Amino acid sequence: MGDNNVFVLDNGAFYAKLGLSDASEPKTILNCITKAKSERRRPFIGNQIEECRDASGLFYILCFQRGYLVNWDVQKTVWDYLFSPDCCPVQFSETPLLITEPLFNFGSIQEAMLEILYEEYDCDAVCKSTAIDLAAFNFTHSETTAEHQRPLACVVVEMGFSFTHVVPFVKGNKVKEAIRRIDIGGKVLTNHLKEIISYRQLNVMDESYVINQVKEDSCFVSQNFNEDMRIARKRYPDNTIVREYVLPDYTQIRRGFLRNPNDGSGSDVGDELQTVKLGNERFVIPEMLFHPSDVGIQQMGVPEAIVDAINLCPEETRPHLFANIVVCGGCALFPGMQPRVERDVRALAPDEYDVNVTVPENPITYAWHGGKKYSQSLSFMKSCMSRNQYEEYGTRHLVEKYES
Repeated sequence: MGDNNVFVLDNGAFYAKLGLSDASEPKTILNCITKAKSERRRPFIGNQIEECRDASGLFYILCFQRGYLVNWDVQKTVWDYLFSPDCCPVQFSETPLLITEPLFNFGSIQEAMLEILYEEYDCDAVCKSTAIDLAAFNFTHSETTAEHQRPLACVVVEMGFSFTHVVPFVKGNKVKEAIRRIDIGGKVLTNHLKEIISYRQLNVMDESYVINQVKEDSCFVSQNFNEDMRIARKRYPDNTIVREYVLPDYTQIRRGFLRNPNDGSGSDVGDELQTVKLGNERFVIPEMLFHPSDVGIQQMGVPEAIVDAINLCPEETRPHLFANIVVCGGCALFPGMQPRVERDVRALAPDEYDVNVTVPENPITYAWHGGKKYSQSLSFMKSCMSRNQYEEYGTRHLVEKYES
């Protein structure tokens, strides 16, 4: 193992993205334990879920609640699996660890995390960061920006599992008083889709795993909400939005898929397949990110939050911030996200400013790649906390040292 190799773990609330810094891509693994009705005795850790014969009625035991790491027993079990020979074997006594934590993480959680890493995993050096910091580092140090001038400022919009954060950066530093949080993330969207389908068609309240796949496979961001609503009221084939989602039966179909209504109705297989009809659900679900008040969350949507955050930054930085907005996190994967955010921000921004929104090719692993770049930088070793410091001063000193 190379001397300058670092193990990068973007420890997200739904997916952990992990791998050594010389890997071209990280492994993306569920950061939770799942249990299935069909196999009650066996807990599935991380991606072991793929071995489950029948994933209907799965329930998740999550490490994170409301964006913070609170269930240490589950997290420890998942980490044991992640660092094992079955997944990503690593010797932390020889390899530094770069790990992410949530924004505004509580001191007690940071201390508990460091204690587990040093005591249980024998870490020699640990560097803590947030996924948002790493995403900003990735954006300002990317190959495309290297040819031009490096942006002095950017806005990172992280659409995660628990929350959506809007964080402006100026010269590599967060503008803390301008950070905005919207209490909507992937979890809320999946739960809302479960409620809508259960209310309109069939009870899927216990089917988080399947409905999460339905959301990923079928939802998109509307570019004209009222027009799409008008189309969704029509009958097929004039209704170009309506689709059927064929639910998995775990004998022939492992993962469901979208199809046009009435497709395959003549075939033998088509008669037995269970389907749900998806009309305006396909674009109403992601719309919650733009209008949280639609579901009773009295907060501004993503475009307003971006403009509000930028307006709280010094005036001379605003043109740079509007020109460098990057959207990452799982919800950024919805088709149509980039043009919609750009258009909505453009409508709210002063005319003299350019507005430019970037959605990376893989928004889920974007922060991990930022961590990979950061681990090769000079400031990485300075920000590491060594085992000697831990043994001499304990965790509290390290948490304070890091925050100062």
